Amino acid sequence: LQLSHSGRYRCRGKVKSWGSEKLWVSPLVTVTVHGVPPSGVSLSVQPPGGQVALGGRLVLSCAVAEGTGPLSFSWHREGSGAALGTGPRLELQHAGDNDSGHYRCRVSDGDSVAESDPLNVTVL
Repeated sequence: LQLSHSGRYRCRGKVKSWGSEKLWVSPLVTVTVHGVPPSGVSLSVQPPGGQVALGGRLVLSCAVAEGTGPLSFSWHREGSGAALGTGPRLELQHAGDNDSGHYRCRVSDGDSVAESDPLNVTVL
């Protein structure tokens, strides 16, 4: 089911009985398809445990349990004002000392916003 399936619908049918045919048309009904706000936002990290060696590669992935799109993603680290990235993945090629901290993923459908629990990343 898509949001574009909202509209007015009716049934038409033919009933054949003993050589006669009868046409039948139902009254119009209105169907409205509502979007599902994003929820159940969760994070996963590579390497597991969120501990990465200085200069190493870190990949954070964001998943959404429910939500109709289009969905937009943004990444945030506690204490950092600007978004660190967009999209369902955030990749740090060369982790530095200042990359340690609590990371969150925010997901929006344009009307509602859902946020993951924080995930602690430690650069060793």
